[in-house]
Amino acid sequence: MPILPEYSLTGRAAILASAGGDDTPMLALALAEAGASVFVVARRPEKLDDALASLSAAGRPGAEHGGIATTLDTPEAVAQVLADFDRIHQRVDILVNDSRSLFAKPLLEISLHEWDEVQSRNLRSAFLLSQAVGRRMIAQEYGRVVNIISGLAERGLINGSAYSVSQAGLLSLTRSLAVEWGRHNIRVNAIGVGWTAAEDIPLDVQLQEQLVRYIPVRHKGHPRDIGPLLAYLCSEACDYTTGQPVYVDGGLNAHP
Repeated sequence: MPILPEYSLTGRAAILASAGGDDTPMLALALAEAGASVFVVARRPEKLDDALASLSAAGRPGAEHGGIATTLDTPEAVAQVLADFDRIHQRVDILVNDSRSLFAKPLLEISLHEWDEVQSRNLRSAFLLSQAVGRRMIAQEYGRVVNIISGLAERGLINGSAYSVSQAGLLSLTRSLAVEWGRHNIRVNAIGVGWTAAEDIPLDVQLQEQLVRYIPVRHKGHPRDIGPLLAYLCSEACDYTTGQPVYVDGGLNAHP
């Protein structure tokens, strides 16, 4: 991925926290190709392995990568993540929260446990990690936070109430932290994504799906589509942009 010099992340250390989606390796790779050292927090060990393999393939000199497989549902778990991070890095410049653990069920059938689990995975984890990392960013008077959210943060979907609420919460957290931390040279933004596929599917095959025909650009996205935008939002060049959701979704969010 070609990166403009103004968007370089060379010398920066990033924490990428993922709910475990297939996008994680591409997000890690985008940060690494821009020059950052990346520490991956994944819910499942196999997803961590995929991300670390992607980082190894980036081959950026001077970058030190690492990671841990864990859940981020308690302050103690977050403290352990930062303790492992501190063994490699002296400061954290970038935080990327990819909290998109999918869940679909009619509202009347959702149990309280299921509701709480979705909010914990998608919202509580981002809150806890942002709180812990935010303290460090405020102390150093610099930071970039990017929350990866679904377009359902601003749209409704049948059987999507629990998931949509968690994404709307992340969007609200993005805007609130942008206002709260702006005076500390911390910029907080969101990247909204639509329907994506980690593999390359021929267009004629994609168009057989009714869903794809609803997307204005007539094809699904790929995780690499957000790489350049992620690099910009994590860079020093992102100085006057904060509190904004930027949708890379093929026009879905503009759809009536």
